[in-house]
Amino acid sequence: MPPAIVVLGPQRHKPTLLPAMEAMGVGGTVAAVTAGWEEREAEVERLESHLGTRVVNLELHRRGEDVLGRDREFLDAWRLRRERLREHGEVYRRRLGFLVRSVRELLRRKGEEELVGPDREAAIEDVRRLDDLRLRRVEAIEAEFEERWRPGEREAIAAHRAEVAAVVEEADAVVIAGGNVAVLLNRLRLFGLPALLPGRPLFAWSAGAMALTDRVVLFHDDPPIGVGNAEVMGAGLGLVPGVVLLPHAHRRLRLQDRVRTAVFALRFAPSLCVAMEDGSALACRGRRRKVLEPGLAALTTAGALEPLGAP
Repeated sequence: MPPAIVVLGPQRHKPTLLPAMEAMGVGGTVAAVTAGWEEREAEVERLESHLGTRVVNLELHRRGEDVLGRDREFLDAWRLRRERLREHGEVYRRRLGFLVRSVRELLRRKGEEELVGPDREAAIEDVRRLDDLRLRRVEAIEAEFEERWRPGEREAIAAHRAEVAAVVEEADAVVIAGGNVAVLLNRLRLFGLPALLPGRPLFAWSAGAMALTDRVVLFHDDPPIGVGNAEVMGAGLGLVPGVVLLPHAHRRLRLQDRVRTAVFALRFAPSLCVAMEDGSALACRGRRRKVLEPGLAALTTAGALEPLGAP
């Protein structure tokens, strides 16, 4: 049986990575992905201190910058891909705002259920269809880029992929930190990690945990800029299916607002939307899950929070 994948809540204030690794019987050399930290990628001293073991930084962000600096043709294609994703994101968000607002209004509306219920269900289904379309459009843009430019066959990328694969092969476990989830996923895919990670002891937290799911959802009810509607960014690596992971949920979501919470859960059902607080940990084997550290709660379609089982 392959080892469980462990996803953890934010680690800065309550690090639980070491207890989680010990609970899974994993030790030894750790290969670390900290690309989501971008320019701070090399700052792994706290991680090394926490684990008390050898940490080899895969330096995926630095490697990406090296590739883009050396291969101008690929850089231009990369920028065009990014612009296409940005433009589609704007269209998606414009449509999403109207649909989500309608669902919230219908959930708050009092009236005869026999009359209001079917329209409420139809409104929710409209949002789901738009989310599914967003996922398919992003996948199509990414697939077109991969097919045309074949990153793995380009000299600079192939050399880095070989180095990364050698480090991962020698490591006893792989850990993936948080940060910018879009940058993190880009670098994981660019350097071939989706083919290297399955079957290995794997621990990921915050954005790193989100990247392992089958659908990455960005969320903030009160963002500094823009409207606070959760949005589908795209597909994750699919190693932790059937869940939408929400690190920092109590900081970023108005979980006391039952309507907003219900809309979130309804949109992404049947996937389980899981609020992950500091230090929480969940071991996953496919769709089987076991709580290792508390601080996990499922958003319900009734607008409540349902704590996941104690370890």
